[in-house]
Amino acid sequence: MNAALARPRPRAFAPDVSLVTSGHDVADARLHREVGGALARGLRVEVLGLGSAGNAPHGVHVRTWDRPRGLVRRLLHATALPWRASGRVLLVVDPELVLPALLRARLTGRRLVVDLHEDYAALLRDRAWAGRGLGRLVRLGVGLVVRAAGRADLVVVADDHVPPLHVADARDGAGRRVVVRNLPTAVHLPQPAPMAPAPRLVYVGDVRASRGLHTMLEAVEQAPGWALDVVGPVAREDQDRLDAWRTTSSAAGRVRWHGRRPPREAWQPVADAWAGLCLLDDTPAFRDALPSKVYEYLCSGLPVIVTPRPRMVEIVARSGAGVVVADAAEAAAVLRRWTADPTEPQRLREAARAFARTLGDGTDHYADLAGRVAALGRRRS
Repeated sequence: MNAALARPRPRAFAPDVSLVTSGHDVADARLHREVGGALARGLRVEVLGLGSAGNAPHGVHVRTWDRPRGLVRRLLHATALPWRASGRVLLVVDPELVLPALLRARLTGRRLVVDLHEDYAALLRDRAWAGRGLGRLVRLGVGLVVRAAGRADLVVVADDHVPPLHVADARDGAGRRVVVRNLPTAVHLPQPAPMAPAPRLVYVGDVRASRGLHTMLEAVEQAPGWALDVVGPVAREDQDRLDAWRTTSSAAGRVRWHGRRPPREAWQPVADAWAGLCLLDDTPAFRDALPSKVYEYLCSGLPVIVTPRPRMVEIVARSGAGVVVADAAEAAAVLRRWTADPTEPQRLREAARAFARTLGDGTDHYADLAGRVAALGRRRS
């Protein structure tokens, strides 16, 4: 544990809910939104996760660990982590935590909420390590984990298509599967600002090839005068190729790398950008995906440039606040067109703000989840 980074827990502190993650940094945006909903409900929260305690939500007790190296160490860490939590309700947000957390809950009379916010079977098909050695066993275990998740007191998913699709109701007839979409909360987003004089793009999120890393760099290379701010951690497997690009590309000086930031800081570079990028590859995990960053860009008043994944295409059509591009060449052509005629991105920004007003604030979704968690905490075993 990063003991030097852990916030001290008051002696009288007894958490109502422990949010436990073995794979997410405590700067994760969904984690912050879930904690925010719980705090607004008056719940006492502890967070156990990765990274720097300073990036965790304020108002909670937090304990952090360095990310374990190697699959075996990661699984051992995940097995032990639920036993370190002290909340009446355990809220776990990683598939490898489901089985150990279920065991902990059953043996100690705690309630368990499982947030399976992604289709992990599809996601693993995008990861090279999952096709080798122990990674194959992990893929085989996903089905078991999804079935085990159905035994939790509450299952949370981020979208209708995310398994488990069917979870039996509780004995009192209450539904045990709830969809909490990745809609942004206004507290983490900047106020809309006038478009910057110089053309600038922004990308916020995990930085890896399948999420468009090299596509957006190639697009910026082909669009003179454009700058790009990248906020998020770079995947280890893409670092060498990125380092080579930064030493050889003429556009390297136009790209700024901010690394991982907690939500409020992550979105600071966004307000006056000309557009936000979401250039997902056509992979099993992304075919039906609608990343939260698309909503976050739009709610920040930014138009979006996206690749032709069906649900992103639908959002662009509904909002009238974006452009769909097939590849880096098409993206670069759009950027050069906007340089010649800045009224087009300005019009799209106005459409983004109008569409954002129809979405409302995701706070209500997280408040509903917090209410369900609070009710579980009051229920006797």
